[in-house]
Amino acid sequence: MVVDAPSLSAPLTGTAAGVPFLALPPAAATDVPAPLVVGLHAFEPPRSESALAGAVPMASLPAWRVYLGLPLFGHRLPEGGVAEINQRGERDYLVELFGPVVEEAAAELRRVVDELRSTFPVADVPVGLVGVGAGASAVLLALAEKRLPLGAAAVINPIVDPSLLMAARERRTGTPYRWGPQAQQTRSWLDFSARAAEISGTGTPMLVVNGGRDEVAPPEHGRAFHDVLTRQSAEQGLQRDVRHALRHIVVPDLAHAIGPEPGLEPGPLTPAGVLTDRALTEWFHLHLTTSTQVQAPADS
Repeated sequence: MVVDAPSLSAPLTGTAAGVPFLALPPAAATDVPAPLVVGLHAFEPPRSESALAGAVPMASLPAWRVYLGLPLFGHRLPEGGVAEINQRGERDYLVELFGPVVEEAAAELRRVVDELRSTFPVADVPVGLVGVGAGASAVLLALAEKRLPLGAAAVINPIVDPSLLMAARERRTGTPYRWGPQAQQTRSWLDFSARAAEISGTGTPMLVVNGGRDEVAPPEHGRAFHDVLTRQSAEQGLQRDVRHALRHIVVPDLAHAIGPEPGLEPGPLTPAGVLTDRALTEWFHLHLTTSTQVQAPADS
């Protein structure tokens, strides 16, 4: 673990298990260990850990909020830099870029969380996990494959089926995507509606946030994903009370990108961004209640 900051009372930057992060300390920080919420950014703005921290700071949450850099982004660009990333995307966006980033981001979560726990005063309770776009896909993959214990999760504009992503790319480029055998395999692996039984079986409280102006993953797909999770929960006999909830909300003016270009640094919060941040803050207030520091309001 490498941390660059003078104290635990200000934002911190560093690396954990080789993954760059920006950490925000709990609101009204004390010496008492606090829960941990880990965030994963998108391919679109916010496309860095600092930009995601600016987009969804959850400033009033008495928990550590640690935002991670995705594989192949920022300090982890491959040899050849942005040009190499662009070439991979042109060759096969799903198989060579989106799929590998989502897989590695999900795979490294446990190692990162273990190192964060060894460095920061984190409560010994399951973590919260939030992702945007591709980061949301990594959250869902981590759930489906039980990569680590989670106390609550939230996904913003999730890509629940890679075919949505590739259809949007076709519209933008005017070039049809060729669904070869490897692409079909990747699509099946990252089709989270088809993996709903695995996700719902974890019993993790899940908030699905969709932007009303999202043209890549429109709200009806998020609603359908929420509904299939709900059906799977019922079929599995899970009695979901307030602590094992599934919720779907639509933020009317939110687009697929939830921050301004170029998406590498924090931008001003828009009204839609404020609503999104408030929804996440309330969600984790409600569900990370195993810590004495985090208590939901009595009327929640």
